[in-house]
This record gives sequence, C-alpha cells and structure tokens, in this order.
Amino acid sequence: MKDIEIHPFLDKEKQARAKTYENEKRKIGIVGSLSSLIFILIFYFSGLSNYLANIDLTFIYVFLIYVSIFLVLSTIIGLPLGYYSSYVHEHKWGFSNYTNKTWLLDQLKSFTVSLMLLPILLGLFFWVLWKFPDTWWLVAATVTTLVSIVFVTLFPVVILPIFNKYDPIEDEKLTNQLSDILHKAGLKPSGFFRQDMSRQTKKENAFLAGMGKTRRVVIADNLLENMSLSEIKSVIAHEVGHYHFSHLPKNILIGTIQQLIIFYLLNIIMKILYPEFLTSNTNNLSLFPMFSLIMSLLSSLLFGPLNNMISRYFERQADRTSLELYPDKDSFQKAMAGLANRNLSNAYPEWWVKLLYYSHPPIGERLSFAENYKL
Repeated sequence: MKDIEIHPFLDKEKQARAKTYENEKRKIGIVGSLSSLIFILIFYFSGLSNYLANIDLTFIYVFLIYVSIFLVLSTIIGLPLGYYSSYVHEHKWGFSNYTNKTWLLDQLKSFTVSLMLLPILLGLFFWVLWKFPDTWWLVAATVTTLVSIVFVTLFPVVILPIFNKYDPIEDEKLTNQLSDILHKAGLKPSGFFRQDMSRQTKKENAFLAGMGKTRRVVIADNLLENMSLSEIKSVIAHEVGHYHFSHLPKNILIGTIQQLIIFYLLNIIMKILYPEFLTSNTNNLSLFPMFSLIMSLLSSLLFGPLNNMISRYFERQADRTSLELYPDKDSFQKAMAGLANRNLSNAYPEWWVKLLYYSHPPIGERLSFAENYKL
C-alpha cells in the first residue's frame, strides 16, 4: 500500500486484500440501491400501486393485500443480488459458513419477520396520516420514537433469537472479569451470552444490546475463539463506553429530531408534487412508493454523512472509555488489528469513502489513537 505507514500489528497483504474486498462490497451496494430504485419506480409508474390501492374491498383488506404484494415482489427482486452478496461473494472471500439450505432458511425467517412487522408499523403510520392530516409529521415523529424505544428494548430477547442461538457463557473467569468492567461504569447486565455467529460467517462481533432488564452482553463464538481474555475485555470495555455516554438514548433523540425534519419536508414536497396526498387513505396508499422513495432520498442526502460523523464521534468516545476502564493499550490494539486482519477491514480508506460509508473510525485511526493515548 503506497504512501501509508501500516501499523505493525496489521498484516500488509491482508490490508491490500481488504481494499479490494471493500471496493467489491461497495459496488454490490450501489447495484442494490439502483435495483431498489428501479423497482419502486416501476411499481408506481406501471400503475400497479394505484391498481392495488383501489381494489374494491374494505380498506384494511386492501392495505394488507397491498403491503403483502409489495413485500413479496421486493423480496423476489432483491433475492438474486442478495444471494450473490451474502452467499457467493462471501464464500469467494472465505467468510461465509452458509450452505444453500441454511442461507435460504435465514431468508425465509427474515421475510416472515418482515411480513409480521411491516403491516403493523405501516398500519400505524397510515392511521396517523388518516387521523392527523394537518400535523401528521409531528405525530409520526413522536410515534416513531416510541416504536424505537420498544424495538430497542425487545430486540435482543424477541428478534435476535430467531436467527441465532444465545447460550449463557459458562466461563466464570471471563464473566466475573467482564462484570467488574461493567460495574466500574455502573452497569449491571441481565447476563452474558454466546452467539453462534459461526453458523453464518467467520467474521467476529460483540455488543451490548437492550435496555433495562433486557440489557445483555453478547459475544460471538468466533470472537471468543480468536481473541485472548485481555482482548475480549478491551472490546467489551468499548461496548460499555456506549452505555457510559448514553449513546443509545442520544441516538434515539437525534433520530427523532431528524425524522421530524424529514417528515416536515416530506409533507411539503408531497403536497406540491401530489395534490391528492392526504385526501384519502386510498390516495395515500397509492402514493406509498413515491413517499418512501422521497423519504429515503431526504434521509440519505440530509443526514447520511452527518450520521456517520456522529457515529464515529461516539465510537471514539467508546474507545477512550475502553482504555479508561481497562487500561491495556496493547490488548486494545491487538484486538482492533486482529479484527481488521481477520474481517478484512480496510484500516486506511480514502477520505470520501470514510465520509460516505464509515460509521466507525477506520482501524488505522483507532490504533493511532491508542498509541498516543496517555494512561
């Protein structure tokens, strides 16, 4: 890699491969976004959206038929690229542990969860449009916040177990030392769990999930296998940093403000482009593809890079907390470099790649931060 002094803990050959891997993943993502855009435009401009919204049935049945067909078609359209991205491409790079059968099973699970949640969430949203046509943008932002809080609380105990097994970690030496780190930050988890992430991939991860009594420490089996005890402690100390700085409620608050702005602008734009917006449930449903498309564009253009920047700032705070709670710079650096080497994470991306795509500081920056951190 030219003109870049690579940290000694990083593997130069793997960093060269990481750039290629990242470029390929980025191109796949762009193709996926374009495919979604084309699907939405065809769904609307072909007249299919209007046809489904005007089926001669009670609106609740029309709504359920519409949402189900939209979800089925979007899933079918996205399936080939999804298969290539998460199965073929990941196998090519030696990450995927999926078989065709287990991959398809996870897709079916994901589709089933979407089929259960989407009608509820969209139904709630259309109810807001119907009940509060003049102030829907304000009410919808408030409802979105409440839904986010419920979702974050239930996610680790309701959604995650659908896709993976979460067994209590029985290594008392590990759990006792991790408990000490959490207690330093005033946290008490409901438990320490081992995720069978190796069923799907060779990549590694660890996280704290949930709120209140559902808060738990989750460590992937791959990470438990590949990291030393001191490295695991460093990683968990980082995750504790997110709770120490209240990043979860801050993200919910930031999301609420942003959603309020997006809904407000969306209300103005939709009324200008589509005067029939908010005149009836049928018209609102017919306009759903354009509504979702404009909302997505507003979110990406207004807040995409900004949210990445905020997230990188939060991650730097968590890194600092990691070194404060567990002051072992060597373990922190080995953990970060090990993740980069094994997960093929690009430690030194170009500035525009970091701006547009990185929600975490690049590993190179995190290693330099630890190197210069004064304990």
